Amino acid sequence: MHYYPVLFVKYLQSLNIGARILIFWDGASYHKYAEMREYLGLVNQNLEKSEWLIRCELFAPNAPEQNPVEDIWLQGKTFLRKHWYLCKSFPLIKKLFMLVTHCQVFDFFKLNMYGFFAKKPKLITT
Repeated sequence: MHYYPVLFVKYLQSLNIGARILIFWDGASYHKYAEMREYLGLVNQNLEKSEWLIRCELFAPNAPEQNPVEDIWLQGKTFLRKHWYLCKSFPLIKKLFMLVTHCQVFDFFKLNMYGFFAKKPKLITT
């Protein structure tokens, strides 16, 4: 059971080869198991924190204003409300929701709160 979070992180890495990954955690105890800490240490070894390949952010309990995932859920639900007529069954609803949430890049203000996605100033030359 303790290794499931590590397997999930490895799965994320396989979907995003070479990308830096930011994971938002809700404070569940299994996120803090030794296996997870060891794996993160292995992946991020010898790197400065600003260069970590996988970074985990822990939210305060019951703080949706900190959680950018809430914005993703809202966007997905809003899309389904606008296109409800396409959904003839629950499996179709699920597929449509996954299509909307998995096939785009999100750029919500809350993501920039964590520095990982902080905008870098563009260099302008003349």
